[in-house]
Amino acid sequence: MAIFSKPARLPDISQARRRPLILAALVLLLLRSRLGGLGKEGIDAISSRLLRGRGPAKKLSAEENLQVLQKIYEKNADAEVLLVPYRDRITKVPIRPIPQEKFANDKKHFPLLPQSVQKKPNIDLSFLKQLRALLLRIVLPPPSWDGKGRSPLWKSKEVGVLTLHSAFLILRTVLSILVARLDGRIVRDLVKADGKGFMKGLGLWFLLAIPSTYTNSMIRHLQSILSLSLRTRLTRYVHDLYLSAYPDLRYYRVSSHSSTAEGEHEPNHGGLDGVEQYITADVESWAASLSGLYGNLLKPSLDMLLFTSQLSRSLGVRGTALLFLNYYATVAILRAVTPAFGRLASVEARLEGEYRRGMGRVGRESEEVAFYNGGYREKDILTKAYLRLIKHVNSIYKIRIAYEWTEDYVIKYLWSAAGYALIAVPILFTRAKRSLGIQASPSDEARERASRDEAVAGRTENLLELAGLTTRIYTLVSTLHQLPPLQTPEIDVVEDPEAIQLKNVDVRVPGGIDEDGIQEMDLVSGLNLTIRSGEHLMITGSNGVGKSAVARVLAGLWPAFGEGAAIHRPADSPVNDDPSDPRPRPTLFVVPQRSYMVTGSLLENIIYPDTYNDFLKSGKTEEDLQAILESVFLGYLKEREGGWLTRKEWRDVLSGGEKQRLGLARVFYRRPKFAILDECTSAVSSDVEGRMYESAKALGITLITISLRPSLMKYHTQLLTLNGEGTGRWSLTRLGTAEERLSVGREIALLEQKLADVEKWEKRVAELEHMLGAESFEESSEPAEHDGDHDSVSEVGAASENGSEVAITESMLHE
Repeated sequence: MAIFSKPARLPDISQARRRPLILAALVLLLLRSRLGGLGKEGIDAISSRLLRGRGPAKKLSAEENLQVLQKIYEKNADAEVLLVPYRDRITKVPIRPIPQEKFANDKKHFPLLPQSVQKKPNIDLSFLKQLRALLLRIVLPPPSWDGKGRSPLWKSKEVGVLTLHSAFLILRTVLSILVARLDGRIVRDLVKADGKGFMKGLGLWFLLAIPSTYTNSMIRHLQSILSLSLRTRLTRYVHDLYLSAYPDLRYYRVSSHSSTAEGEHEPNHGGLDGVEQYITADVESWAASLSGLYGNLLKPSLDMLLFTSQLSRSLGVRGTALLFLNYYATVAILRAVTPAFGRLASVEARLEGEYRRGMGRVGRESEEVAFYNGGYREKDILTKAYLRLIKHVNSIYKIRIAYEWTEDYVIKYLWSAAGYALIAVPILFTRAKRSLGIQASPSDEARERASRDEAVAGRTENLLELAGLTTRIYTLVSTLHQLPPLQTPEIDVVEDPEAIQLKNVDVRVPGGIDEDGIQEMDLVSGLNLTIRSGEHLMITGSNGVGKSAVARVLAGLWPAFGEGAAIHRPADSPVNDDPSDPRPRPTLFVVPQRSYMVTGSLLENIIYPDTYNDFLKSGKTEEDLQAILESVFLGYLKEREGGWLTRKEWRDVLSGGEKQRLGLARVFYRRPKFAILDECTSAVSSDVEGRMYESAKALGITLITISLRPSLMKYHTQLLTLNGEGTGRWSLTRLGTAEERLSVGREIALLEQKLADVEKWEKRVAELEHMLGAESFEESSEPAEHDGDHDSVSEVGAASENGSEVAITESMLHE
C-alpha cells in the first residue's frame, strides 16, 4: 500500500521559458537550504523533479491518513522523522535529538543566578552574560554542534536568517538616504520651475518605491522567521532538557528542588514554580522581543552613525563635541527616570502564569468541582488571580505616564532646542564661515537625527522588558542544568542480583524544610528490605505514614537518605521470557492510584509509555491487546468506544474503576519483573481485584502492593507495616509462618470470647425493645414527668453499642 505519494507533475512549458524558471527555483532551493535546513539530498531530489517532472500524485485514503496520524513518526539512524499529512501527501520533517554530551558541556555556562538578580533584572553586565549564553550556546549554533570548542556559527540556519535580515536593514537605510536626496532634488526642481526635472524626479520616486516596499516587506517577513526560528530552537532545547529520563527526572523534581546560587548562603527552598509558563509564554515572548528589538536597534544605530558623520562636516569640532554631549545628557536623563521594566515584566509573566494555571485547574478538575457545586468558589479564586494581574498591569501603565512624559520632553523639545544651538555653532563661533548652499541645513539634519533618536528611545522600554524575559529564560535553563541527578549508593555485596534490596534507608520528603529551615523528620527510619522474585510484598499502615513514599524510593523517584543508605535494583533482562516479544523485560513498573490517561487512541493508552512504532516492533498484535483487556475485565471497551484507533479524552470517558483496570492492563502488556501497585485497585470490586492479582502472578510478576485491604494479604508472602506517628518505626513479617499463625490464633480466641457474650446481648436487646415499645415511647414523650428517662437513654445507647458490636463480630466471624 503506497502511503507516501509523489508530487504532482509540473505543467508543460516551453524550454525557453522553463530554463529561467528552473534557475530561479534552484536559487530559491539554495536559499532554503541555507535558511530552512534542506540537505544536499533534498536539493538534488527537488531539482531533479523540476528538470524531469513526475507523474500525478496519489491522494491518501482516509484509512491511510489515519495510519499516518497513528504512527506519527519514523525512526532513522540519527533522527526521528515526523510524518505530517499535508494536502493529501506526507511531509517528512527530521528531528534530531540533542545529545547528552551537549548538555554536559553547556552546564558550566549556566550557573545559578542570585535571588537579587532574579527579582530585579536590569540592563547590566549580568544581562549581557545571560543573553550571550542563550544566544551562543542554544539558539544560534547549528544543531549538530556538541558544545565543544568554538561554535561554527556560519553553519547555522539562524545566523543565515540574521545575516539576511541585517542586509535588508542596511538596504533600507541606504534607500532612506536615496529617498531623502531625491526629495531634495524634487523640491529644488519644483522651486526652479524645472518641469522636465520634476517629472524625471517623480518617475525616479515611483521607481525607487518598488525596492523600498519590497525591502520593508522582507524585513517584516524575516523578523517573523527569525522569531519563529529562535523560539523553535529554544523550545526544543528546553524540552529535551526538561523531559529527561532517570536519573535526572527534571520534570518531576524541578518544582521542589532546593538550590543555592554561587555567593549566597541561603538556599531557595521553593524550587521553580510555574514551569509551563516559562516554557510556553515566556519563550514565545522572549523570541518575539529579541527578533523585533534587533531590527529596531540596528537601523537606528546605523542611522546615528551616518547622520553624525554628516553633521560633523557641517558643525565642526565644537558642534560635534556638543552633539556628543547632548547624546550623553539624553542617556543620563532617560536612564535616571526609566523604571525597572525588567522586574515589572517578570512579575507580570508570573501573574499571567498563576491565572493560566487556575483556568487549567478548573478544566482538569471540572467533574470534582461540579460534584461540590464549587463554581462560585472557583470563580472567586480566578477573579482574585485576574484582579492581581490587572492591578499590576495598571500600575505599569501609571508608571509609564511619567516616563513617557519625560521621554517625549527630552527627545522632542530638548533635541529641537539642541538643533537650534547646533545651527549657531558654525555661524557664531566658527571663523571660517561655511557656505551651506542648497544642502539640508544643520537644523533639518538635527531634527531628523532627533526623530531617529526618538525611535531608539522608544525601544528603551522594550529593551528592559527583554532583560526581564532573558532573566526568566536563563533562570529556567540554569535551574534545569544545575539540578543534580538522583544518586543512590549501590550495595557492595549483593546476595541475589535479581532481587530488590534496601539497606539502612531513611525515607523522607526531598527538600522537606519547615518554615524555620529545619529538616523534617523521617517517615521511615533505617529500612532494610529484600524483595526476591516471587516473594510478593504488601505495604500497609494508616494514612500518611509514608507507604507511597516507600514506593517512590523503590522506583527511584526519591533519593535514599541516611548514613550508609544503599539500594540495589536489578537491571532489565536483555531477553524476554516470551519468545514472541523481542523487547527486553523491564525490571520495575509502577501503577499509581490515579491512573494517567494519555491523549491519544485506546491502543496508545494500553501500551503507554510505548509508542505505536514500539508496538509494531514488539511483535504484539491487536488480538494480544484484546486478551489483555479480557484479563482485566475490559473486553467490551474496544467495541464500546469504536475501535483501537479511536481518539478521545479518556480521563473523562472512562470511570474510575475502568481507569484503574486499564492501568493494570499496562502491567500485563509490559510484563515487568516487579510491579508496584499503589492503591491502584481501590475502585475495583474484591472479586475482580483477586482475579487480576492471580493473573499477574501467573505472568511471573512479583507484586509490591500498597493497600489497606486485608483481603489482599493472601496474595503476598511478606507484610511491611509502617507504624507512623512520627516515629519512623516499621515491622516486616512473613505471611504463612508460625508467627503469623500464632497471631491469627490469638485473634480467633478474642473473637470466640466476644461471641460467647452474644446470647446475653440478644437477651438484653429483647428486654430493651420491650421497655421501649411504641406505647411506652408515647407515654414517655414528656421528659419532665419521668425521672428514669436519663437511665433509659443510657440503656438504649448501651444496647445500640452492644448491637453494633454483635453485628461487627458476626461479620468478622463470617469473614
